[in-house]
Amino acid sequence: MKKSEKSLWELLWEYDPNGLIVVNKEMNITIVNPAFCKMFNVDSEEIIGQPVSLILKSDVRDFQKVWEKNEVIRVEESEYKEHNLYVRKVIFPIPDESIVACIMVDTTHDKLRQKEIIKLKTETISKVNEVVDNQMKVAQQIAGLLGETTAETKVSLLKIVKMLEQEVFEDG
Repeated sequence: MKKSEKSLWELLWEYDPNGLIVVNKEMNITIVNPAFCKMFNVDSEEIIGQPVSLILKSDVRDFQKVWEKNEVIRVEESEYKEHNLYVRKVIFPIPDESIVACIMVDTTHDKLRQKEIIKLKTETISKVNEVVDNQMKVAQQIAGLLGETTAETKVSLLKIVKMLEQEVFEDG
């Protein structure tokens, strides 16, 4: 590889916004990029040579599976609660180098926005139900009042009818 190509790859590694981590067959971290360090709030010097389980606790099985079966694993969503982080991952082997690499795309912003939308929809449903319940109460109250006034009107009209009937029978 030419020097300019090497420096281009180094720049890509350095500036890639996705978290990149590489582990060896013993599942120890061999290299990470700055985006990974930022995602997990770690210093690369502190974790190089450490077991991947130190940072990516439950992911070790995925890394081992990729190593053992020489296959690519795509994970739509992983949550790292202790880092308040959601990522989409692709874990793949590089057999010629006896390593497994993982690209992590930070989806935290999208996930939080999705949760906010769900929260708003839930609140809207609750408000709509509240409005409907209030409308039903008002309608029942109006119906009750109409029923009362209708009954009172009927009583009054019946009294008038009775009075008129008496007058008609007395006059007749």
